[in-house]
Amino acid sequence: MDAVATPAAPRWFELHQSAASRVRGWLARKWVRRLLYLVAFGYLLFIGVWVTFAAGLPSSEKLLAYQPPLPTNVRGYDGQPVQTFARERRVELDYDEYPPVVVQAIISAEDKTFFEHGGIDYPGLFGAVGDFVTKKATGGGRARGGSTITQQVAKALLQDDAYAVSRKIREAILAFRLENTLSKEQILELYLNQIFLGRNAYGIQAAARAYFDKDVTDLALHEAAYLAVLPKAPSNYDPVRATQRALDRRNYVLREMHNNGYITEAQWRDAAARPLGTIRYGSNEKFRQQGGYFMEDVRRELIRRYGEGTEKGSNGVYAGGLWVRTSMDPKMQDAAAEALREGLARFDGGRGWRDLGLSVDLDGDWRGELDRAAVGTGFPDWQKAVVLSKSGGSADIGFTNGDTGVLPASAAVQPKRGTSTAAFNFLRPGMVIIVKKTGGNSYALRSIPEIGGGFVAEEVRTGRVLAMQGGFDARGSSYNRATQALRQPGSTFKPIVYETALENGMTPASIIPDAPFCVWQGAGLGNKCFRNFDGNYAGPKTMRWGVEQSRNLMTVRAASQTGMQKIVDTAKKLGVGDYQPYLSIALGAGDTTVLKLTNAYAMLANHGRALTPTTIDYIQDRNGKVIFRTDNRCEVMEGRCNAPDWDGKAMPRPPSRTKQLLDPQASFQMVHILTGVVERGTATVLRDLNRPLFGKTGTTSGPTNVWFIGGTPDVVAGVYLGYDQPRSLGGGAQGGRIAAPIFKQFAQAAFKDVPPVPFVAPPGIRMVRIDRTSGRRVFGTFPVREDPKSPVIWEAFKPETEPRRTIRREEAAANADQAGERPRRRASATRERPRQSAPRPQSDQPADSDFLQRQGGIY
Repeated sequence: MDAVATPAAPRWFELHQSAASRVRGWLARKWVRRLLYLVAFGYLLFIGVWVTFAAGLPSSEKLLAYQPPLPTNVRGYDGQPVQTFARERRVELDYDEYPPVVVQAIISAEDKTFFEHGGIDYPGLFGAVGDFVTKKATGGGRARGGSTITQQVAKALLQDDAYAVSRKIREAILAFRLENTLSKEQILELYLNQIFLGRNAYGIQAAARAYFDKDVTDLALHEAAYLAVLPKAPSNYDPVRATQRALDRRNYVLREMHNNGYITEAQWRDAAARPLGTIRYGSNEKFRQQGGYFMEDVRRELIRRYGEGTEKGSNGVYAGGLWVRTSMDPKMQDAAAEALREGLARFDGGRGWRDLGLSVDLDGDWRGELDRAAVGTGFPDWQKAVVLSKSGGSADIGFTNGDTGVLPASAAVQPKRGTSTAAFNFLRPGMVIIVKKTGGNSYALRSIPEIGGGFVAEEVRTGRVLAMQGGFDARGSSYNRATQALRQPGSTFKPIVYETALENGMTPASIIPDAPFCVWQGAGLGNKCFRNFDGNYAGPKTMRWGVEQSRNLMTVRAASQTGMQKIVDTAKKLGVGDYQPYLSIALGAGDTTVLKLTNAYAMLANHGRALTPTTIDYIQDRNGKVIFRTDNRCEVMEGRCNAPDWDGKAMPRPPSRTKQLLDPQASFQMVHILTGVVERGTATVLRDLNRPLFGKTGTTSGPTNVWFIGGTPDVVAGVYLGYDQPRSLGGGAQGGRIAAPIFKQFAQAAFKDVPPVPFVAPPGIRMVRIDRTSGRRVFGTFPVREDPKSPVIWEAFKPETEPRRTIRREEAAANADQAGERPRRRASATRERPRQSAPRPQSDQPADSDFLQRQGGIY
């Protein structure tokens, strides 16, 4: 059989075989195989490094959703900023809001090829690596940086400042991810908002405020150039401590801006010739210290709700960028703070100079130590200082900013507390003191009061707290005595006793004996006898008189007659306290706070409607969404409160935000009685304010605390003074002498230019003319408004509880000449003759005015 011829291989197969042969030939060479192994190893190494170091880095989605930490901004009731809560002071702006000069300065100073590279500046990176190796080998310190703006953003996101290669690798990976996820403008926006620039300022806008008290849009060329030097190391270019270095670096940035074509040579030369022009640290933050105790109360409430950082969500106080509208009235807050401080200083001033017990090391950073010393100076013109040296008749003193002054011995002559020796003799170098400038470079010694106190002002209709001061200065003591200090209220508790009595049958004209009163407390305790403050008795008097003169014996009698259980129930209902039904509670022996008692008085002025004291009106997140509102009445209106359009129904009426706790008529009666305390009683120091006021003073046993609580139909305020560790204030201490003048100073400032508003009676109240002393009804004459001690006054009564006429007028006229027998016959006539409704005969009887003159103005 003939052999079959094998067909020739296709051309492509021959080419393939030839190529394969050549590859095998190349692979047979050792250096080629090693090169391939090296490439494979490098690839695997790259994958391993990427997997190892990329773990835990933010994903693209997280980068797109990233929001830098923002401070919480707090505003007063009028919307004006009053405080910020921040660990990083930052204002977030869009890229388009930054002027070109700022962007050009940053690019020139930090990364002039930013818009060209892909996240890594390789020449700069290799130079930094070489420097790192050299420094590691020679121990020459920290290597120079080679980071681009993208890498700096990555570093900020990582929040890792470790000096290690691993951190740089993670930075590089995240920088690539940033470049692939965000645009150059978005990356630069993050940088401009995130970077730390000193003075607790993060971002360009915050730094512009911190260094120049300007917005970024108002920065001049030389100012923008200075801010651009700060990202490297803010402390190295401090405008005060390193002025020349800061100028040199700023001028370098200006030169780079010129070289990059951003500015002309003329602009460069002009800007380089200018001084830095920065302001002193903190001089632009005038509102920060306003409402210290009020703002601390707000801060604590926010932390309770949202946490400090992100542990409870994205709305943390120091990172969430909250916008908080508070109820604080800046005018009233300033008035309250000043009035209480001056009251504390006035009381404490005659007791000598008090050593703070603080000192600093003069051989170290004494300025920093002095700045950190927990001392609140209170008054704007008081400063904390340290004694630098002392010789002869003067002492040299230093301040936190490095300034110095002189304290003459003649300005420190007051004795040290507990001694008869001048305070100047006790001064020593390093001692922290409080001084006040008296002129030139001379200062006088001052003393922080040892006594404490609290003040609260509240809006009657809503319960919103308008002002709160919990001591002399929150920087020296964060203990808020307005909300945290439990104190016995003394006689300021009495209105709760009488309010309960008025709800249970008594009237303002009820007669209560001011006479000895004792109760049997059992075999173990024996008899308990109460006494008045002055130790005297006045006999039977009206309830009004007993309140105005703050008579203890009348109060315990009224409490005993009404029932202590009812009184403590009223106190609990008003939120004053939960007490046992002991008669001593009627005289203010139970602990409470000035905020609780002020709120109770506000409820009396609000016709007995419930109030809850609040300091926050509403809270918005960083995007403006309301996440909390104190007044939530709209939520129960089924969407009609914020309806987009009219639904054809009647206008929606928000429901009342309060409920009725007390009898409104009794509440008004109590407030009306308390106006007499100001007109004729223990708070007459307030009479010349010339506006409708009610209130009550209080002094506890010892006396250890003095109080005043009262106000207008719109605002109620309360104040107390006392030592934190209760002890006697001195024999002459009384609420009318110490506490009421503090309220007066507050009212003079807070109510200035506010028109007087009368107290409005609820429906059903009957205003009846009575004799102020006896409580009997008066006919034919009217009160003398100009005379607070007019024998005839208007008194408020519930229907059918007002005093009745006790004798027919014609009988009184017939027996006018028998003055000695009138009382007996008048009483007899009352028993024997019923009241008649027949018309009064028009006989020849004396006129009402003549009758009242002969009867001494009563009846």
